[in-house]
Amino acid sequence: MPSPELSGPDVDAGSAAPSRRELNKAATRQAITEAALGLLRANGPGNFTVENIADAAAISRRTFFNYFSSTEAVIASVTHGFLDTALQQFRLRPANEPILESARAALVELADPMTVAPLAELYSLGQSNPQLNRSELEAWDHCTAEIIDAARVRFGRGDGTGTGVEVDELYLRALAGSIISCGKAAMDLWFARCGGSLSPESLSTLRQLLIDSMSLLGSGFSSPAAAPAATTAPSPDRF
Repeated sequence: MPSPELSGPDVDAGSAAPSRRELNKAATRQAITEAALGLLRANGPGNFTVENIADAAAISRRTFFNYFSSTEAVIASVTHGFLDTALQQFRLRPANEPILESARAALVELADPMTVAPLAELYSLGQSNPQLNRSELEAWDHCTAEIIDAARVRFGRGDGTGTGVEVDELYLRALAGSIISCGKAAMDLWFARCGGSLSPESLSTLRQLLIDSMSLLGSGFSSPAAAPAATTAPSPDRF
């Protein structure tokens, strides 16, 4: 399974190349995540400890807690990592672009279908384990707040690149909730169609379903009879 792209609080999408310190921290974080996923595959949820993860990642227990608060937090970071990468792409979009068009374009920019592999694998593992499934749902819900913050920044900029006005909180929460719900719907349909396969073809299908779900949301679900084409973009007078 490929490593998620470098993301998180130490790396800003618009900043210069990351420093050696940032690269080292990202490498350690990735090693912890991969160790946790390896133990999850081998032992199942709830059957390994922080000490097991630290040993597998060749780090100390203390170092583990510099990055994560628990085993659950490591697993949830897979979902967060995918969203962080998508949000980085979202922030690079023109500020005057319709927000859902930006969301769809951000997913398009994740050109390699294997980018969604960690997210897909965790989702698939959760389908047969209620405990892991609850943790995954909690991670998606937590992502809602990050989307709200990104949208608030987009609308609230007063530097000429945004509206510079306060946006209704209900609008922000409904928008973020709708994006998350569409993402979950794409994941559900992918699993029903592909059975959790992590082949390149299956992952390409998942990526396209995620993109198409944003197109449906941006169009106001105006075409229930057919899925949106890959080139369809939300109408500019919406959202």
